Amino acid sequence: MSTAMNLTQQLLLALKARGATEVFGIPGDFALPLFGAIEKAAILPLHTLSHEPGLGFAADAAARVGGGLGVAAVTYGAGALNMINPVASAYAERVPLVVISGAPAAHEAASGLLLHHQVKTLDSQWRLFEEVTVDRARLDDPATAPALIARVLDSALHRCGPVYLEIPRDCPERECGPVPEVAPVLVDRERLDACADELLARLRQAYRPMLLVGVEIRRFGIEAQVAELALRLEIPVATTLMGRGLLNGSGCRLAGTYLGLAGDAALTEQVESSDALVLLGAIVSDTNFAVSARRIDFRHAIRVWQGQVEMGHHIYPEVPISALVEALLQRLPTRAPKPESTPTPFAIALPAPEEPVTPAAIAAAANALMLAHGSMPVACDVGDCLFTALDLLPTDLIAPGYYATMGYGVPAALGLQVATGRRPLVLVGDGAFQMTGWELGNARRLRCDPIVLLLNNASWEMLRTFQPEGGYHDRGDWNFASMASGMGGTGYRVETVGQLQEALFWAQARRGSFQLIDIRLAPGVLSPKLQRFVAAVKRLSMPT
Repeated sequence: MSTAMNLTQQLLLALKARGATEVFGIPGDFALPLFGAIEKAAILPLHTLSHEPGLGFAADAAARVGGGLGVAAVTYGAGALNMINPVASAYAERVPLVVISGAPAAHEAASGLLLHHQVKTLDSQWRLFEEVTVDRARLDDPATAPALIARVLDSALHRCGPVYLEIPRDCPERECGPVPEVAPVLVDRERLDACADELLARLRQAYRPMLLVGVEIRRFGIEAQVAELALRLEIPVATTLMGRGLLNGSGCRLAGTYLGLAGDAALTEQVESSDALVLLGAIVSDTNFAVSARRIDFRHAIRVWQGQVEMGHHIYPEVPISALVEALLQRLPTRAPKPESTPTPFAIALPAPEEPVTPAAIAAAANALMLAHGSMPVACDVGDCLFTALDLLPTDLIAPGYYATMGYGVPAALGLQVATGRRPLVLVGDGAFQMTGWELGNARRLRCDPIVLLLNNASWEMLRTFQPEGGYHDRGDWNFASMASGMGGTGYRVETVGQLQEALFWAQARRGSFQLIDIRLAPGVLSPKLQRFVAAVKRLSMPT
């Protein structure tokens, strides 16, 4: 009996070896042989959703929370091109997402006919994905496929970004050899030592050193090491807006989340006055730094990001963040763990039950829920729901804080629960829900039961805050609560704080199906943090 394996089996084994735990997919005719081979192999479970944007966000979330590769399988053309936006988001936010696309077979490509799903040329899709991925390969030859698979998947892990694999539909079951194991990252030891020594020297000479951490410390799985580094350096540590939720449960005492003029004034002063600010894995973007009270001079900061370190005019290329953190720890003496201090009780300032719901009340009610029943991971969309999430208790949080694509929250929650088994809390606006909220119809089949807090003001309200005129922000009065039962969940419509508390009580108690709380907000009501953020943006954008 032959023990030979086919290309699909070898690819799935390589994905699994690199931390993938499932494949999210939507089939199509060019991908049917691939989907059949994935299901037959039974190496990784295959979960189907309804629309490719949601598919991409679910796989993105699985990568963010699982620490390995997220995987999305689609068909050629109409399927893969729907994935461009989520893949672009993964590229911008440093997420190792693997896109596997079916493609025409060689004899079809040579037929001389224009093929359905073809755009300009048969390679148009290939060229489009080249712009939003860190590596790509076409697996049309089983002899070269193992090396190509290894190179591309390792690029996703080492460069922390999305990759693209294209498989012609006559190739999934062709016999194929094993894929090489994960290639080690080669580091120039002299360069690493010089970098670590200079960084520590700068910190020792500083009066106000500080760590400001970002998404890369989670992407590379070094949160525990960074917490230990902060302890040994005895310097304060905070997160960027995009890094909210990092170091949760690490034992590290965070100073908070830096939001510039929109955040805590004392923390803002601490960050902006630091004479040795270490940006560890932080993306230097407008969402993280555009509303600084005073401009941070990044020439005097220490930037550790995208595989290199910048200290003033000194640049150390090809220094992985994980290798640098390990080198720093080797140079610092261990310290006896400090006795755990009693945590400060978290105040829950809920308005009176008859008061109308506001974003601040939503955060307070969610905090009360987690204090009573335990922490929940949070999947969040953009807009005011993201700023509302910043007032939640410290917990795991995923959101597209930089690329800011709408529609992330609901499918990300499904990907999160599939990958981890943890029941998530979702914060999403009505505009974003209209885009991808219908993926909740897949929740029961995926054995997911998220609690969805839908901030419904019948508007793209955050956009209205920047440009109030015009009726194009209006979304209409959609009764989302009444739609929930048709998708297999339970819906609640709430307008007061008391109704919200009651809905959260029942939502937490009911397991096995999603719980959708349609929260009616008055027009123009914003979270305190978004109000400060908008005011800061308008103030800083005024001509001087």
